[in-house]
Amino acid sequence: MAIVTTTQMFKDAYAGGYAIGAFNVNNMEIIQGITEAAKELNAPLILQVSAGARKYANHTYLMKLIEAAVAETGLPIAVHLDHGDTFELCKSCIDGGFTSVMIDGSHHSFEDNIKLTKQVVEYAHAKGVCVEGELGRLAGIEDAVNVSSEDASYTRPEEVQEFVERTGVDSLAIAIGTSHGAFKFKPGQKPQLRFDILEEVERRLPGFPIVLHGASSVIPEYVKMINENGGKMDDAIGIPEDMLRKAASMAVCKINIDSDLRLAMTGTIRKHFAENPSHFDPRQYLAPAREAIKGMVAHKIKDVLGCDGKAK
Repeated sequence: MAIVTTTQMFKDAYAGGYAIGAFNVNNMEIIQGITEAAKELNAPLILQVSAGARKYANHTYLMKLIEAAVAETGLPIAVHLDHGDTFELCKSCIDGGFTSVMIDGSHHSFEDNIKLTKQVVEYAHAKGVCVEGELGRLAGIEDAVNVSSEDASYTRPEEVQEFVERTGVDSLAIAIGTSHGAFKFKPGQKPQLRFDILEEVERRLPGFPIVLHGASSVIPEYVKMINENGGKMDDAIGIPEDMLRKAASMAVCKINIDSDLRLAMTGTIRKHFAENPSHFDPRQYLAPAREAIKGMVAHKIKDVLGCDGKAK
């Protein structure tokens, strides 16, 4: 099996009423934990790389690690740029072997977003690469993405058809109430996704794959682990997983998960050092962190995304 595009993945996901997990990767242990879980459950995968992760780990190293994961698992795996903000960054990733890129022009005007997105689409499609665009702005902080609640905005369904037709994008990220990072909502605030917007988008774009960013659930087990071992995340609140499962049964074909990976890894490492303060061998604390990621990803695949057994 080679690295693949998302085209067939999304067709199958839409028809089957499930979503593909798009998991952010930064190093070898994260890639191993994600792909080992997917292999055991025979699930298709999207491994996505932010500009920050690409700078941290180096493009070539990440691509070789992902190629190793494909060889080890035999799974269909797509490699996706998360939140590309310039044509030049998208071009570099396309030329470097990515099979999918996101161009996030949501901070521009509608017309400028279309212009930038179309430029990326034309270059990507000539190379056989898929493109994800975005309409609406999610609040929150994650890597280079930093949007205040005042600047956040829901997707306007009346704009989606024109945007897709004029840009030629292959999938569309929309804003219906998710947000980036672990601190998604204020204490006491009830998370709620705007399924009315999703339903209207689906009506206007029948059969078209929709993407949810900022969809980590901030799993309480790992928040507790961090809080009990020197951290402070008492007011971290995520997206309820039953809402994500409902979205996956509708038009949403790709659900992005990053913060839950970070929490699983960090909580496990904090706990390990609290219990083993004299350990200094990285293998001693990275091995359990990798297992925590594997367990968390397996849970997402089976209980949230519904894509277990769907790899072809």
